[in-house]
Amino acid sequence: MATHQAAPPEGSLVLYKAHPARVVSVGDKIELELAGGQTKRVRPKDIELLHPGPLRALAELQPLGEGALQEAWELLEGGETTLRELAELAFDAFTPASAWATWQQVAEGLAFSGSPSHIQVRERAAVERERAERDAKAAAERDWQAFLDRVAKANPAPEDAPRLLEIERLALAQSERSRILDALGYAQTPESAHRALLKIGHWPPHHNPHPQRCGAALDELALEVAEALPEEPRLDLTHLAAYAIDDAESEDPDDAISLDGERIWVHVADVGALVAPDSPLDREARARGANLYLPERMITMLPRVLTDRLGLGLQAVSPALSFAFECDAAGELREIEVHRSWVRVERLSYEAAEQQLTEEPFASLRALIARFRARRERLGATRLALPEVSVRLDAAGRVCIRPLGRLASRELVTDAMLMAGEAAARLCLEQGIPIPFATQAAPEPGEEGEDLASMYARRRCFKPSRLLGAPEPHAGLGLPLYSRATSPLRRYSDLLVHQQLRAWLDGRNPLDSDAVMARIAEAETAAMTTRRSERLSNLHWKLVYLRENPRWRGEAVVVGREERKAVLLLPELALETRVRTRDPVELNATLGVELNEVDLPDLTASFRLLG
Repeated sequence: MATHQAAPPEGSLVLYKAHPARVVSVGDKIELELAGGQTKRVRPKDIELLHPGPLRALAELQPLGEGALQEAWELLEGGETTLRELAELAFDAFTPASAWATWQQVAEGLAFSGSPSHIQVRERAAVERERAERDAKAAAERDWQAFLDRVAKANPAPEDAPRLLEIERLALAQSERSRILDALGYAQTPESAHRALLKIGHWPPHHNPHPQRCGAALDELALEVAEALPEEPRLDLTHLAAYAIDDAESEDPDDAISLDGERIWVHVADVGALVAPDSPLDREARARGANLYLPERMITMLPRVLTDRLGLGLQAVSPALSFAFECDAAGELREIEVHRSWVRVERLSYEAAEQQLTEEPFASLRALIARFRARRERLGATRLALPEVSVRLDAAGRVCIRPLGRLASRELVTDAMLMAGEAAARLCLEQGIPIPFATQAAPEPGEEGEDLASMYARRRCFKPSRLLGAPEPHAGLGLPLYSRATSPLRRYSDLLVHQQLRAWLDGRNPLDSDAVMARIAEAETAAMTTRRSERLSNLHWKLVYLRENPRWRGEAVVVGREERKAVLLLPELALETRVRTRDPVELNATLGVELNEVDLPDLTASFRLLG
């Protein structure tokens, strides 16, 4: 600030950093008395003279109110004045107290602006506009503070919902900051935003944000689907008994098995009949990558009407793409064929099929498929069988967790689908049909025990499977080549294999390898989002179940050891946790545990040892 004079006199009133100060002494620097009795030495340019004094103490600056400043403004509107003139008009005297009272009004910036020696008197229209803006700002601030008060007390009003969307966006990882969370003292993370929304009551206690946070597509498709199948030759296999075996709650049966003498048939829903390459349906399925299976609902990668029409066993007769092959004594597949077909399918749950395994055709199927399994095991197929559970919400919204037992019927279906996958891969390789081959690099050498601790440790040695344009072994499955081909209603990679096979059956040119892998790259990126959404959602609902059962107790198996901690696996929940232990624990020891605490936003649960 410029000064009115090089050296204001001792005892004068000056402005220093917007506050009043009294000049105590003048020298190379000016010594000031500040509010509270402190003193400070400053340069002349750091202060602005308000009144030459004498001012004996700052305590003399008693509040004078506004005086006649309104009348002074009306008299001087649109012109210029000085602090002295304005103080004399408003208070009939120019004293340190009146100078300070006048300057406070000038500094407010509503009717006046400028410096003590050059004060502009603003026109009415500008003053009224400024006043309206300030009133609006003040009202908004009062509204904001009232909103924060309601939210802090977990008592939001209905009209607060649009504002709370700001926190939702952060909780869903759609933004990086929230002014509301700042004001409430929360960290700027999705987990903190989730915690705040639960505490406020804006989200219900069980709200699952993870699919949206991961970026999964959650809308149901409404794309047009052709009414009729294309006119094309189909092999009539309706005379063969065909069984679609799956979990009892499955809604999208897309594979079934038959036996014709020594010949095994694996029938797969002919989704490619209605989903052509690069059609709107194909592009949407590619963008989603796979069906999204959440405990609370399923979101399909294709319109549900396609499942209703093509799911095996959902109609009296179903169109299928059927793979046929024989399995010799060494477990090798022979006489591989693929046909468009008609099949008549009966649906069975794994539990129902388990009761029929000693009957035909299941007994003969098991004997043939056992050869294939033995071959895979000779080639190093993993036998890992860590606990698995099904997590579902029932009609009343209760969380139901059901352990998935090691049923022979489940192994039968798994091996039959692997046989079809190898058959499809071999046929495509022999015929030069480009497809994605599922591969997995061999793990580090090591023993594969049957106890939980060994299986837990061994699982960490396996690398993720990959889809490649050239065949390579799949170490985990013990297969020299393999392609996913039995779930075209559920996975885009399987649908793409079907589209390539159908082009070959029609005598058309399939897509080249570059086009196939470009499509797979897009679909697998989306499928990764789907798998992450499923994994986090399953964990979320397991924790909801635990929170609803705060006295939960169960058994845990020690599968690993860390410094002062034991890594535990809770088979009943297929849940991993860590607990501190005072004494060393043996691997595979079974310990009693009880729930300690659940933190839903952080997706964690802690347990303590019993006894």
